[in-house]
Amino acid sequence: MNRPALSLREFDDSLAQLFHDINAEWIAAMFTLEPTDREVLENPRTRIVDPGGAILFVEAEGLGIVGTCALQKTGPGAFELTKMGVTESARGLKAGEFLLAAMIARAQELGAERLYLLTNHSCEAAIHLYEKAGFVHDAGIMHQYGARYARCDVAMRHARFQDGS
Repeated sequence: MNRPALSLREFDDSLAQLFHDINAEWIAAMFTLEPTDREVLENPRTRIVDPGGAILFVEAEGLGIVGTCALQKTGPGAFELTKMGVTESARGLKAGEFLLAAMIARAQELGAERLYLLTNHSCEAAIHLYEKAGFVHDAGIMHQYGARYARCDVAMRHARFQDGS
């Protein structure tokens, strides 16, 4: 099977609704949209981009935008990889892997000293993808950041970003 070509798109305000919809779809299907989710999804520019983070989209040739992910700045040199979702129609196209690699590179460009994520054990495919990309389980990250979401029971940090903590 020939996979469609994948490319990246930077966030702009015209894509804010797609950022919301792609993420709300998977979160609502597996969990419950929490107040923290709503705040970020409804205000991506003010909650992610303006404070120094980034939002990228992956576009598949012939399908349009099929996924998105954000880097939310949570402190000096600290970024949370968050709100990563790929549409049902694009599963199997390696769009998540493509997007994750781009987000790790972007974290490096932004000067990240710590790159972490919070997830749930039921997101097995995502956890496998994160592990493959260099994320390791980290109880310290869970202790420091995990309380933000009721559903969070897995915390990981990227091994390439060592901030001494």
